[in-house]
Amino acid sequence: MAQIKIYGHRSSLRSIRREFSDLLHSCIVDAFQYPENKRAHRFFYLEEGDFYYPEGRSIQYTIIEISLFQGRSIDAKKALYQLIFTRFEQVLAISPNDIEITLTETPLYNWGIRGKSGDDLVLDYKIAV
Repeated sequence: MAQIKIYGHRSSLRSIRREFSDLLHSCIVDAFQYPENKRAHRFFYLEEGDFYYPEGRSIQYTIIEISLFQGRSIDAKKALYQLIFTRFEQVLAISPNDIEITLTETPLYNWGIRGKSGDDLVLDYKIAV
């Protein structure tokens, strides 16, 4: 399971949100061998003056926070980062300098899903990739 929050300027993110979501999901599917039908993305649009970011970033600066079950390998995580940086630059012309990604992993028992504790779920995909 992955819950994803995407923060960015309304003026640059809102008009590309569908393509952004599709592209991000393709990266997660490829890097984590994640099911196509498991997408939970939420966009948080920030107005000018509500989003302070580091020097050297542009109006396209975007933060991607991914909460997920614990268990992916370091190599799978690094593959995800590289896919995002590469594809977003190629497809959406967003520089890798304008993307920051944070993964927050928690044990299955810290998730409540479909009326059960996460560690009681029967998953149709692997977590240890």
